Amino acid sequence: MTTIKLLRRTGRLLSWLVLCIAAAATVLPFVWMLSVAVRTPQDLYGDPGGLWPGRFTLAGFHAIVTDLPFARLAFNTFLFAGGTTVLLVFFDSLTAYALARLRFRGRRAVFVVILATLMVPFQVTLIPVFLTLFHLGWLNTFQGLIIPRATSALGIFMLRQFFLTIPRELDEAARIDGAGSFHVYRRIILPLAKPALASLFVIQFMALWNDFLWPLVVSSTIEMRTLPSALTLFQSQSGVDHAALMAGAAISLAPLAVVFLLAQRFLVQGVATTGLK
Repeated sequence: MTTIKLLRRTGRLLSWLVLCIAAAATVLPFVWMLSVAVRTPQDLYGDPGGLWPGRFTLAGFHAIVTDLPFARLAFNTFLFAGGTTVLLVFFDSLTAYALARLRFRGRRAVFVVILATLMVPFQVTLIPVFLTLFHLGWLNTFQGLIIPRATSALGIFMLRQFFLTIPRELDEAARIDGAGSFHVYRRIILPLAKPALASLFVIQFMALWNDFLWPLVVSSTIEMRTLPSALTLFQSQSGVDHAALMAGAAISLAPLAVVFLLAQRFLVQGVATTGLK
């Protein structure tokens, strides 16, 4: 028994050691980012790997607020990430419901085509979508930012797999009572799929919030850009303002941390149960 207990304690200590090392490796880049945001250029170039600033300064945060229309950029980012994610969850859930719960000819073929789009990089479709927005007159507009990103093959696949785990007897009982397809979707499927919907919302919101390429391509003025794309203004031929870049990155990551902490329980539950049947 003593040997078994010793082995168990050793295994727990090793588990904690590995966990602490992984946590440190994960947190270290964020600590360095905050350190660079409050350092002077001379201090940074003198000791780039240092984590503690030799001279503390808030010049980077001041540059973000004064050199950029910060309030406008924050509003654009929230509208782009939040509005697109809400539409994406709605459209993806409708599509996933049709593929998982309704019976119609060609259902499997449609699902295969949707999955096939996952193998097509977004950069391949960038120019055709850009030209379409140009002819529609949607460049440098919110509808141009939001609508092309308002659906996701990954979201459809994820929700479809979750919807398949919901017993079909619930649908049949609702239809006996006279409920239509949309009523079943709204009153039965969506309430039972809250973990998967929350997981999809968090994943897509974080991806869209950090999206750099799409807002940079669609928007042509600073007033229509998001925070990640606007940070490119601190890079020029004369040099890079590292403190401002890291300060902007820190400010941009703060809402993501809040969203993740609030929805962490749903995220873990949704990812753990998706695909089980």
